[in-house]
Amino acid sequence: MTFGCHYNAPVRLDCSAPTRIDLAGGTTDIWPLYLFHDGAQTLNAAISLRAHACLEDLAGERIIIRSIDTGRTLEVAHWSELNGHRELKLLARIVHFFRARGLALTTRSESPAGAGIAGSSALNVAVCAALARWMKTDYAAETLLQIAMNIEAQAIDVPTGLQDYRPAYYGGIAAIELRAEGPRRVALEVDPQALEQRMVLAYTGEPRNSGTNNWEIYKRHIDGDSQVFDCFERIRDTAAAMREALTCGDWDEVGRQIAREWENRKLLAPGVTTPAIEALIARARAAGAVGAKVCGAGGGGCLMCYAEPKRTPAVREALSGGGARLLDFRIDTKGLRFE
Repeated sequence: MTFGCHYNAPVRLDCSAPTRIDLAGGTTDIWPLYLFHDGAQTLNAAISLRAHACLEDLAGERIIIRSIDTGRTLEVAHWSELNGHRELKLLARIVHFFRARGLALTTRSESPAGAGIAGSSALNVAVCAALARWMKTDYAAETLLQIAMNIEAQAIDVPTGLQDYRPAYYGGIAAIELRAEGPRRVALEVDPQALEQRMVLAYTGEPRNSGTNNWEIYKRHIDGDSQVFDCFERIRDTAAAMREALTCGDWDEVGRQIAREWENRKLLAPGVTTPAIEALIARARAAGAVGAKVCGAGGGGCLMCYAEPKRTPAVREALSGGGARLLDFRIDTKGLRFE
């Protein structure tokens, strides 16, 4: 798909993109770390908690950016004033990149703040896609995703991973193969309903900053920390095993690999897990979960627990009883959507 319209800009344009649950391989998707681990890949599933961007026409060149989630508004007379602006930094950088004129951008997300399910990346993709269409700019899909990734790195001041932008754009369940020639998305033939009925998603109440955990891990890897390197090797192997289990429909093995992924991920850095997270996982396991992992870099955010379908109601009750906020979702097969 390419973006670009050969007609006058509309008075209003709405765009949304799904967030994701990362199943395995996360953190290996940060450049250039995956280049040191042959066969590195990530597995993820897009979910129906969407990020939304709305563009509306304004007279003149004035720009208004509103974030419903944070309650903040930024207004400037011209896009050039957004360069280096600290308020609503990511959104300001995106609008500045596209040199947008005479519009109001309003954003909102259905996921909690700091949830670890790539809400900022989904919002980034939705805003970039909407502005590309509004500005009649043609971009191939992978070029648009590269722009989104690079702008987010500029906004958070640390490297970003590759995987989070593709679920937002394409939807579905997929592997992102991390190769020297660039990332390659491979859609996986997995029954979405069979997978989603085995997963319970809950917000721990502790927002997390993925940039912090990932940056510490990144530096240790680059500095030659053998423990981090070996963890990456095991995480890579877990992703390969989980991919095989998913495509074969071996649901018991999927659960075992989710548990294995979390045990290896916890060894990457001290802040990946917390006593509160471990207490929730213990409650979920006592209720019948066979695997659990924090979404994203860890340290808080969302916890995904995996159980046989007949056990998921008990797991949900256990997590809720432990103070977590349950998040209802479906696996989203649509990806980026204009409305």
